[in-house]
Amino acid sequence: MGAPLSAWPWENLGSYKYLLFGPMIWKAFYSIVYEDVLPMQSWCLHVLVICALRGLIHQLWNSYSNMLFLTRNRRIIKQGVDFKQIDTEWHWDNFIILQGLIASMACYLVPYLQDLPVWNAKGLITSMVLHVGVSEPLYYWVHRQFHANDFYQNYHSFHHSSPVPQPLTAGNATFMEHLILTVIIGIPILGSTLMGFGSIGIIYGYLSVFDFLKCLGHSNVEVISHKLFEKIPFLKYLLYTPTYHTLHHTEMATNFCLFMPLFDALGGTLNQKSWELHKEMSLKAGVNGNVPDFVFLAHVVDVSSAMHVPFVFRSFASIPFSIRLFLLPFYPPGIVVCLAMWAWAKTFLITFYNLRGRLHQTWAVPRYGFQYFLPFALDGINNQIEQAILRADKLGVKVISLAALNKNEALNGGGTLFVNKHPDLRVRVVHGNTLTAAVILNEIPKDCQEVFLTGATSKLGRAIALYLCRRKVRVLMLTLSTERFQKVQKEAPAEYQNYIVQVTKYQAARNCKKRLHLW
Repeated sequence: MGAPLSAWPWENLGSYKYLLFGPMIWKAFYSIVYEDVLPMQSWCLHVLVICALRGLIHQLWNSYSNMLFLTRNRRIIKQGVDFKQIDTEWHWDNFIILQGLIASMACYLVPYLQDLPVWNAKGLITSMVLHVGVSEPLYYWVHRQFHANDFYQNYHSFHHSSPVPQPLTAGNATFMEHLILTVIIGIPILGSTLMGFGSIGIIYGYLSVFDFLKCLGHSNVEVISHKLFEKIPFLKYLLYTPTYHTLHHTEMATNFCLFMPLFDALGGTLNQKSWELHKEMSLKAGVNGNVPDFVFLAHVVDVSSAMHVPFVFRSFASIPFSIRLFLLPFYPPGIVVCLAMWAWAKTFLITFYNLRGRLHQTWAVPRYGFQYFLPFALDGINNQIEQAILRADKLGVKVISLAALNKNEALNGGGTLFVNKHPDLRVRVVHGNTLTAAVILNEIPKDCQEVFLTGATSKLGRAIALYLCRRKVRVLMLTLSTERFQKVQKEAPAEYQNYIVQVTKYQAARNCKKRLHLW
């Protein structure tokens, strides 16, 4: 059994937790349709819109953070996000439901909150004073308490269980922590309202800025230039940076503030490496990072699959692909993105991983599957592939593998078009068939003199036969098609063509010591 208030009341509901918004949705609909309440006067509608807006802020920050083609050189912690972290943060948005329910109850119990003006300038000043004077120091003190042994073990360790801070990590905490955070957030809003300076604009604005800054600190991407703090030195005590908060996640005994490092300085918990590391990360923003050893050059399949990349919906990228009907409203903008990529985009980085100490990256040609079957689009696709190969060669990539339709024989001869065009390439251009062929060839003894090959005229069989004949190994190709056999044989240099022999029966392998069966 966990500590009191560590578990969420609705954690057993799974995705059905969103039904908790049902009464508010019905109330907003009923009041607008049947009670002639204007949308601007429906407090339920405002609560729902604010909840949606807060979710959108987190999603947009998460998308940006995972756009490696924009952020790869700005990342603070270089390792990737694993499936365990995604699973742990699956219900990151519980706090939005909690605070939405509390806000709806507050509006119901205090009718005055339902009649707030759209804007009140005095409320802006009041909420800022309350935030700096009450919310910031209160959060700092509470946060330090949550790092004490018992509180940390029972509550706050869940938030720190994510090895790589992400915008969604900002909302990933226990029920107890978010109850306290709700009070901290509510002080500037309720305080300015009780003083008579509250407004709808302050509520929208304060919550949006609060969530924006929380996501900023957890983004793991340094977006604030060190030059800003060099020009305005005192600003570094008023606004934290992603590097600043990441230090809290990696070292934990320092940098406890909400958004203002001033309170860490006053409390003696400011990490002395904060500004130095921030400057270092800022300077690295324009410098290329580690060069990958291997690049997998893929392409987009269709609009639906495009929504499953990590920078669109991270959760979908971590589970098997399936069609989801609730994604249908995203198809029109998805088609617009498809056309925009066709017109302007270049090959870009999608994901990366480290295997046995080597960096592997997946790049994507900005073309969708259907475009590979449009004759007028083929030259453009080959140009994209060629530019990707040249870029990889310039970077010092060792191997680039053409994936799926990028290796189509009719498109570019499985990559031979580029190898022949650029004979001085240092990067090895391969694809799945050639890699498989390499593995098979490695298993053939060096002193082998004869090989019997089934599936001989397939892509894989062709590659193996053409390589072995150059080693002066006699290749018995089992095929009934003389036309296909001759096509393969003619690809071999003239002096090696006699090493490739057509056979039509399995009995031809009777005296052959090495037999390869390809399907």
